[in-house]
Amino acid sequence: MSQPDARPPAAPERVILDDAAIRRALMRIAHEIVERTEQIEHLYLVAIPNGGVPLGRILAANLESLTGQTVPLGILDTTLYRDDLSTRSSRPRLRKTEMPSSVDDRAVVIVEDVVSTGRTIRAGMDALMDFGRPSNVRVMALVDRGHRELPIKIDFVGKNIPTQPEDKVIFRTSEGPEDGELSIVVREGGAA
Repeated sequence: MSQPDARPPAAPERVILDDAAIRRALMRIAHEIVERTEQIEHLYLVAIPNGGVPLGRILAANLESLTGQTVPLGILDTTLYRDDLSTRSSRPRLRKTEMPSSVDDRAVVIVEDVVSTGRTIRAGMDALMDFGRPSNVRVMALVDRGHRELPIKIDFVGKNIPTQPEDKVIFRTSEGPEDGELSIVVREGGAA
């Protein structure tokens, strides 16, 4: 006799942005960055793992197609710069940092998938200072869901999504090559 499944049913998910919508938003954001950057040769993208990395790669390719210039893309782990490390019960998982050069006098755009409280962005700004003194720092988020706990401004936004604080907003990439299918889903009630 089989045992009934003791797991609770999965919370319903809604696709907020599909692959085509994400790629359109990133092209629009690339145009905005070009319009608002005086010296494109000083531009430097810094992606926050995990979701920021595939978005940063697409954004860098879009910027190169618009300007003809290769824009450097760094990957910056913010884990040890977070102000909530002491509140976590488990040991934090460190991720890769790859900064191709100093950010001195560069116009930096921090690339993040989903922004809510602003704590990851603040940690990113703190971590960035270990790599130099940029001329300015702006923030790009594919999704801004509000619920800010810190006064962080998002300069380039793909989409503002009103959510409840307990909802989970998830950036997904398909298995396979870097240019796989992307999506943003909302799982109501924060169920895992």
